Amino acid sequence: MSNIKFDKSQLVNLETSLNKELLRSNRAGSYASTTIVGCNTRKYHGLLVALQPQIDSGHHVMLSNLDVTLIQRDAEFNLGIHNYGENVYEPGGHKYIQGFASDPIPKTTYRVGGAVLTKERIFVQHENRILIRYKIENANSPVKLRFRPLLGFRSVHSLSKKNDYADMAYQSSENGIKVQMYENYSPLFLQFSRKVSYGHQPDWYYDIEYPKERTRGYDFKEDLYSPGTFEITLKKGDVLVFSAGLSETKAGSLKTAFINEQDKRIPRDTFKHSLINAAQQFFIKRDGKTEIIAGYHWFDMSGRDTFVALPGLTLPQGDTARFLSVTDTMVSRMNGAFMPSGLEGGKFLYDSVDASLWFIRALQIYIEFTGDDKLIWKKYGKVISKILNGYRKGASYHIYMLKNGLLSAGEGNEALTWMNTVIDEKPVVNRNGLAVEINALWYNAIKFYIDLIIKNKAGENEGWEQVAIDIEASFTSNFWDPENKLMADVVRGDHKDFSTRVNQVIGTGLPYSPVDESIRYEILQTVEQELLTPRGLRSLSPKNPDYRGVYKGNIFERDRAYHQGSAFPWLLGYFAEGYLKLQGKSGLSLIRKIYLAFEEAMGEHGLGTISELYYGDPPHKGKGAISQAWNVAELLRIDYLINKYNVKP
Repeated sequence: MSNIKFDKSQLVNLETSLNKELLRSNRAGSYASTTIVGCNTRKYHGLLVALQPQIDSGHHVMLSNLDVTLIQRDAEFNLGIHNYGENVYEPGGHKYIQGFASDPIPKTTYRVGGAVLTKERIFVQHENRILIRYKIENANSPVKLRFRPLLGFRSVHSLSKKNDYADMAYQSSENGIKVQMYENYSPLFLQFSRKVSYGHQPDWYYDIEYPKERTRGYDFKEDLYSPGTFEITLKKGDVLVFSAGLSETKAGSLKTAFINEQDKRIPRDTFKHSLINAAQQFFIKRDGKTEIIAGYHWFDMSGRDTFVALPGLTLPQGDTARFLSVTDTMVSRMNGAFMPSGLEGGKFLYDSVDASLWFIRALQIYIEFTGDDKLIWKKYGKVISKILNGYRKGASYHIYMLKNGLLSAGEGNEALTWMNTVIDEKPVVNRNGLAVEINALWYNAIKFYIDLIIKNKAGENEGWEQVAIDIEASFTSNFWDPENKLMADVVRGDHKDFSTRVNQVIGTGLPYSPVDESIRYEILQTVEQELLTPRGLRSLSPKNPDYRGVYKGNIFERDRAYHQGSAFPWLLGYFAEGYLKLQGKSGLSLIRKIYLAFEEAMGEHGLGTISELYYGDPPHKGKGAISQAWNVAELLRIDYLINKYNVKP
């Protein structure tokens, strides 16, 4: 993969550049994100966005932006850019940008008269600190740089307004200052590698707008506080490093720290390396434990997303330690048979039928990579038993096993599967009852458990062998229509929903499938013909009258489209697995084509990563969150599958 670059003509065209977003993290919970011209278009954008566990479990914008003014021969050129209303962008610093490149680290080049200034930024890994390196590449006379920080000190989900209780005082720090707008927040240290002059000029910047929030139907105007300005005079060849962190650092070590961090990075020189870099950004540390956030910018932890994503984020890279660390974190948060489904207001939710089943599937993939079934049995055998027996006996949210072995989940307005969008307290897609992928995962989990018991000589299988036999006898008769060759998405009493949905594909890729090879072949053929796009599998066939191929509009319009036609890359992992099982090496051509098509997507929305979803209709635009964990993960697992099936016998 060549370096993602943009030239001046692309950068000054704000219709293009404001839709290209960049994300970098410290691999532990902090991130920086903005557009390629440095104009924040979302409330989630900022140069230092960090966890504040003393307040809540979420992210907070500490440093929103850093405006730089270049002064040469008394002429001032402000390189900043903010939106102050429709098509009003001030002070218009993007017009001085000559180029932008994303690798090895984000680099912006400005040309002002005879002066050329470069800006590069990088995080200190596992530390709440971003470093920005400025270099005067060319100048025919000394130039002065003036820096004005714009502070947030607020949750990513809210916006700041001018108020009388913000603390406008500051304390001196080495080559900088320490500020703390509100007492419940961590202090923010703004420091430079050289001595700078600071002028304390507290001020508010009013009515900065975030057009992406306006489009999404949320509040979009903000007031940002600036404590003052820093100034320094530099000449050609001079380098200055700025640091924004939640602790003080040694100013004299900032240049070396920047170089050291740069040396740690895996270059984004290939598509796979870009995926690996993107994968590392989903891991965060919270309360001393490692976990995965589902996506950037507004997602938090999700049990389902965690266990779908965890294998691909770790195992192809040989990172078994982090796999087990995340798994241990999630096990410690269980409630009965349930893995946590999410986090809200600092409390874990448990309203998911499949998070626990995906946990078992993740363990199965771990053994596929490592062969260490003894470790999995020793660490998690009792956990698997608790989940399966909890579901068999009956659990919360109307989850229970029928006499035929199938698993029923949900009643009324409950939404317990991954298709869980709700409008006016009602699920957009009612999947209560017997959901096809839930029962495929249920059967696979039971067979896997039996296999572990046998391999570890752990005695009786608690009657699970008979349950598996019952499912084998009942699954096809309940879900499959042999005459029309259709798989029901959900069975609820006498009602069978034969909408052509993507969920049926999951069972084709599992090691233990409840349907025979001929039915799996028919499923994959239908999926390929009606649901496959270059950006993922559609959630619903275009032939269905409820299909919505474009994901846009207000929150209600988007929620209606989310599972009614939008394409999701993560499901390609199970399509690829099922397809290669049946086709073998002859199926590699299609799967490789699907995989490589995403290289282009990396330059379209969130640079160097994979979006949450894509239009079901051409041109399959990336939408939603700019970076989604399970999408990145399953592409890495597809790469593994391609290599696995490509091995010569």
